[in-house]
Amino acid sequence: MDGAVRSGAIKPPPGYYMEWSGQYQFMEDVNKRLAVIVPLTLIIIFLLLYLNFGSLAETLVIMLCLPFSVVGGIWLVHWLGYNMSVAVAVGFIALAGLAAETGVVMLVYLNMAYEKRKKDGLMRDHGDLIEAIIEGAVMRIRPKMMVVSCLILGLLPIMWSTGVGSGPMKRLAAPMIGGLVSSTVLTLIVIPVVYAMLKKTGERV
Repeated sequence: MDGAVRSGAIKPPPGYYMEWSGQYQFMEDVNKRLAVIVPLTLIIIFLLLYLNFGSLAETLVIMLCLPFSVVGGIWLVHWLGYNMSVAVAVGFIALAGLAAETGVVMLVYLNMAYEKRKKDGLMRDHGDLIEAIIEGAVMRIRPKMMVVSCLILGLLPIMWSTGVGSGPMKRLAAPMIGGLVSSTVLTLIVIPVVYAMLKKTGERV
């Protein structure tokens, strides 16, 4: 319709004009706000992580969890047949904080194992570094899975709800559930490898 008006196929009478309104106009306004809110959210998460760890490199390692989480969030939203909406967008924003939390848990345990071995004088070569990473990433996988499981189990009842207002709530929870699954799996695989590369080069910014 809009294209037909612009091309001249449809000519409104003098003094009249046509514009899209309703949900379309609402989504246009929301997209403009999200263009500000999403980068601001990522900046705040980055600053909080940097203030906590005091290391640019370790902060960037945790920020790797965010794209990992987006993969699972998009997959589950697509699988459920949900379109992009305000609720889905808010779910992805909340997912950023949850994904950073899983990354923090992993990095904290890796640092604990590394510092303990270093303090005991057992950090002599690359083999000792690998053993420390295995201790931090694998042997303490239970508390990490407990954290993620509690988050997911807390969101699952929303997906099973059928009452009034359950539709938007499901669309809000779907990105978080899917993102937590992919973020956890990829975090357990990728972050230890990146951490090993970081410590091997002795980089600490």
